[in-house]
Amino acid sequence: MKPIASLFLSFLLLIIFHGFSRTTHAAGGNWQLLATIGVSAMHMQLFKNDRIVLFDRTDFGKSNLSLPNGNCVNNDCTAHSAEFVVQTKGFRPLTVLSDVWCSSGSMAPNGNLIQSGGFNSGERRVRVFQPCTGCDWTEIVDGLAVRRWYATNHVLPDGRQIIIGGTKQFNYEFYPKTESTSNAYSLPFLSQTNDPGEENNLYPFVFLNPDGNLFIFANNRAILLDYMKNVVVKTYPQIPGGDPRCYPSSGSAVLLPLKNLTAPSVEAEVLVCGGAPKGSFAQANKGIFVEALNTCARIKITDPNPQWIVETMPQARVMGDMILLPDSTVLLINGASSGVAGWEIGRNPVLNPVVYRPDNAVGSRFEQQNPTTIPRMYHSSALLVRDGRVVVGGSNPHDKYQFGSNVIFPTEFRLEAFSPEYLDAKYADLRPTILTPLNQAKIRYGIKLTIQFSLTGTLAMNSVSVTMVAPPFSTHSFSMNQRLLVLGAENVQQVGPTTYQAQVTTPPSGNLAPSGYYILYVVHQQIPSEGIFVQIY
Repeated sequence: MKPIASLFLSFLLLIIFHGFSRTTHAAGGNWQLLATIGVSAMHMQLFKNDRIVLFDRTDFGKSNLSLPNGNCVNNDCTAHSAEFVVQTKGFRPLTVLSDVWCSSGSMAPNGNLIQSGGFNSGERRVRVFQPCTGCDWTEIVDGLAVRRWYATNHVLPDGRQIIIGGTKQFNYEFYPKTESTSNAYSLPFLSQTNDPGEENNLYPFVFLNPDGNLFIFANNRAILLDYMKNVVVKTYPQIPGGDPRCYPSSGSAVLLPLKNLTAPSVEAEVLVCGGAPKGSFAQANKGIFVEALNTCARIKITDPNPQWIVETMPQARVMGDMILLPDSTVLLINGASSGVAGWEIGRNPVLNPVVYRPDNAVGSRFEQQNPTTIPRMYHSSALLVRDGRVVVGGSNPHDKYQFGSNVIFPTEFRLEAFSPEYLDAKYADLRPTILTPLNQAKIRYGIKLTIQFSLTGTLAMNSVSVTMVAPPFSTHSFSMNQRLLVLGAENVQQVGPTTYQAQVTTPPSGNLAPSGYYILYVVHQQIPSEGIFVQIY
């Protein structure tokens, strides 16, 4: 490299990394480096055995993790998927046969990951990963009716998955197939929200509404779909400002915690945060990195006349992830403050997570947290694990693996964990420990369930609740199938020197909690226990 060019690059990197070190008031939380895997975590899923399967695309080039026994796929003898053990930090390579780049997935009721679509060889594949000792990926060659790339999956009340959209696919389909559901079904809403040249309707935000219909948000608009009849039953107002929030403008979204589950009508709210102003993708491809959106918009989707309420975040954020935490708060993590999703077109990493407290008054809901030292840009992911930490991985904004001091945002193989403030040692006396039921318990819909727990400190009887969190599939700033249910707590009483019990009513139907595995927590004074896996059916 010529001396002048080298000097200019050093100056540019100095400016960029100076931006990394800017700090503001931070409320809490801490970071821990877990492992360097050798595979970049573009996609992640937690399983009932406390293992995380992560994977990237298969045509990045050789990874830093070899396949076992000298195995190779298409002359590549390295792995592009791995299984990580949360407790031991151990990992092993997995073999994925087709290209999973920008694919989608959700967990089936039996605990298997159903993973679909991708690029080229993977565009019509369905892949299944079963969480068992020594298991590996299996693939169904023509499992999809059409090509799916940048689609979204969601589990339905009957246990099937719906797979919605993707590049140039303005339709949806179901898996597994039956004779009557083998085709794709037209969804004009996806073509209406398609922005030529930028699209901005990819990886649509999809949530199961308590009435059994699907809330679907794409670009800057949303509908409520009766997928059984293929009828739009409600059209929501455009999000204020009209700027796009879906890929590649890549905001994020969550269905806020569902409460009062035995009420005749359960209310549901959706929160959409971040994204990029209209036209940002075209500008970024010209080297102009527009500041991301610094707003969240919240809407009660069950209201007869729903309206968006706009709030301002502490920082602008694009390519962020939103994680439901067991204390019913929302964590915003990862991403950048300018540019959009795509190859090398995001800038200015946002290193500080933010906690959003949905029950606080407007204006006092956001709390900035302590920063990481690792930029998490395009192709990052994040998910909640059973002990209450959030595992973060990925970041590779290049079309190959790229490393070195002269690379802006090198390919990232490290996994780290963010521990929210509720895991601080000063709260040890307030933290419950679940005694019964045991991990992996099976529970039925609409029953009274007794939960026993211990506590070393003094119990505040009116400050106990029980939450259930569905472990989602995380990729591209959206956690598919993520939902949290607040079961409340009745008849809380002391049954021993440090032992207590509470009774809860489990969710009454699959419309509120599709059958499958959830992490159940006891929360005392906003301090959650370690969770246990339960299977509801």
